[in-house]
Amino acid sequence: MSYVEESTVIDETIYDLINEAFDNEREYKDAKYRNSIFSKYNDYFVKTDDGSYSIKSREINHKVETLHTSTGAISESFEKFIKPLKLDYGEDIAILDICAGLGYNSSAAIDDFIKNSDGTTRLHIDMLEISKPTLAAGLMVPSPIEAHDITKKAIEQSLIDCEYASLELESTEIPSNIDLKIHIDDARQVIQKLPDATYDAIFLDPFSQNMSPELVSVDFFKEFRRVIKENGIVCTYTSSAPVRMGFIEADFYVSLGPIFGRFQGGTLASPNPKNLTKSLPKNDEIKMALSDVGIPFRDPNLNLSSKEILDNRTEERHNARHNTKISSAVKTPIFLGQVMDDEPLKRRVERNLVKMNIPGVLSKEAFYIVEPEKDYKEEYLEDNNTRTRVLEMMSRLDEIKNKGIMSIIENGE
Repeated sequence: MSYVEESTVIDETIYDLINEAFDNEREYKDAKYRNSIFSKYNDYFVKTDDGSYSIKSREINHKVETLHTSTGAISESFEKFIKPLKLDYGEDIAILDICAGLGYNSSAAIDDFIKNSDGTTRLHIDMLEISKPTLAAGLMVPSPIEAHDITKKAIEQSLIDCEYASLELESTEIPSNIDLKIHIDDARQVIQKLPDATYDAIFLDPFSQNMSPELVSVDFFKEFRRVIKENGIVCTYTSSAPVRMGFIEADFYVSLGPIFGRFQGGTLASPNPKNLTKSLPKNDEIKMALSDVGIPFRDPNLNLSSKEILDNRTEERHNARHNTKISSAVKTPIFLGQVMDDEPLKRRVERNLVKMNIPGVLSKEAFYIVEPEKDYKEEYLEDNNTRTRVLEMMSRLDEIKNKGIMSIIENGE
């Protein structure tokens, strides 16, 4: 099985049916094969609450989900990927859309550009998607907004160019001031060829970190840092600790993104803290900084398989636990400096702490490590924000583990 085939997230059956339809389209030059998929196999397409369609994923851990939240597929694009940006359409805008899927995020960006630009500026979007059948599925779903027809036209042309499709069925013309370039390839390889400091925004929309850890590694994010402008923003739906720490290690500031269709907000990242407005929750910062749960995914040469990346992180977490990081068991770090009435839980927590030279939850060591959180503010400030607090707590944990509190006190640190 090729890497491209392994990387598709859509249901295996509809994946095969779409491939078969386009095989027939190329052979017989007949539109009926493509046009019949949505109506004939409607069970694989799921109508979300705002009327837009998602598509079923392949089975993962004995569970089938959809590629988008049931609250609304196209609404999610606007709420999580467009509204946080506040783009200035008085200037040309460039966007990198990673895991473009059915094309909804790019379509939302096009819609926002058309509504808010004066027609004198340009919008350029690089859409990255490894799976041809997933892009093709975007041609089959009813367009939730008019801008999606523009995206469909670009998708269709790209599929024709790579000889996957053969018929031009999309009639909408792409406006002259909108440039859509679709890259059907491993995003890790594509991004290395993109120019420095180019993008005002990056959309990161993989299905899940456990399915595609290669798309959320700290090394992939280092490429984000290279290609994004200093005032650019990365938007992603995930609230994952290793993803957020991956951004921090890659020299981004991170903040809380919008909450839509999920219990937790997503994540925004930027080279410039002035672009961000809301800190991550305090306990999230503590767990990320101090426990093994915050260890990011790594892919040093941007070429490892998903399994290798997951296995390597599991091993790194195991090696870090009780050595450089507090165990994440029973959420141990969040109890530092806290009075605990649950004695059995307290004993478990303090067993984990003592292995890191922290005698107890109310010890001097505990208060020293989490002291940066005393200044916690939800407002994102240049000198007091999620990134600065996380890095300071990491440094203090390292000091306690390797020097001990007495050494720190004696040296006046």
